[in-house]
Amino acid sequence: MRTILLTISYDGTNYCGWQRQSAKGNNCKNSALRGNVAVKTIQECIEYALEKIHKTHISLAGSGRTDSGVHAFAQAATFISPIDSIPAKNFVQALNAFLPQDIRIVDSKEVENNFHARFSAKKRTYKYFLDPALHPTAHDKRFSWSLYRMPNLQILNDMANILKGELDFTTFCYAGDKSLSKCRFIEYAEFKTITDCFENTKIVFEICANAFLWNMVRSLVGSMVQYEKNGQDARFFKTALEAKDRKLAGITAPASGLFLYKVQF
Repeated sequence: MRTILLTISYDGTNYCGWQRQSAKGNNCKNSALRGNVAVKTIQECIEYALEKIHKTHISLAGSGRTDSGVHAFAQAATFISPIDSIPAKNFVQALNAFLPQDIRIVDSKEVENNFHARFSAKKRTYKYFLDPALHPTAHDKRFSWSLYRMPNLQILNDMANILKGELDFTTFCYAGDKSLSKCRFIEYAEFKTITDCFENTKIVFEICANAFLWNMVRSLVGSMVQYEKNGQDARFFKTALEAKDRKLAGITAPASGLFLYKVQF
C-alpha cells in the first residue's frame, strides 16, 4: 500500500464543487447540474478515473473543499493505492487518460503513509481575479468578476491590511457553515494589479491562511468591493468584522473569479 499525493488543476465552471455529493443532500448552486440526480463534482470524476485504474473504488481526500464553480491552479489530494507496480509519477498520465479536459493532474508523487492532504496542510492560498474592463472578453467572464470600473485599490488594501493574525470571521462566512470555530489565522491579504498576456489590466486579491470557512473568501472580496463602491472605508470594514454579524456583510463575489492557488505542507 502506498500513499500518493496528487496536484490537480481544474476549471470548476461546470462542476458542483470539489466534494462528492448525493442527489438527496446536494447543495449545488449550478442550476444546470442540480436536481434529482447525483451531481457532478471534481472528486467524483477523479475517483472514477482511479477506479478505472485499480478496478475497485479508491477514496480521494482533498486539502479542502472548493464550492460550486470555483477553480484550482493546484488542489492537493491523497489516495491509498494497493498497486505497487505503477511508478508514482505515472499516475499523472494514467489518470489524465480517463479525465475530462477541464480536470488535469499536473503532478503525482509518493508520500509517507501518515500524510493526509487535508490534515497535513499548514497553509492554503487563494487568488480572486477581478476585471475592471468596460467590455470584458469571453474568457475573462469565465475566470473573473467583471466590475466594469476601476475601484480604489488604496481603500481596498486599507481593508485588506486588517486581515492579519487570528480573527473571527463569523460576519464573512456562509450562515450554514458548521465549523465549531469561526476563527482563522491569516498570514497575509492583498489587492494588486497585473497585466495579462493580452496586455489587459486585472486586479488580483491574494489571501493566505491556515484554513478557510465556507464562502469566506468570496464574502470578503464581495464585501470589500461593495464597501469601497459605497464610500465606506477600513473603519467600517473593521467594525463589520468585529461585530460578528452576518447582516453587516456585503454581497458575495461570484465563484468564477476564485482559484485555489497553492497548498503548503
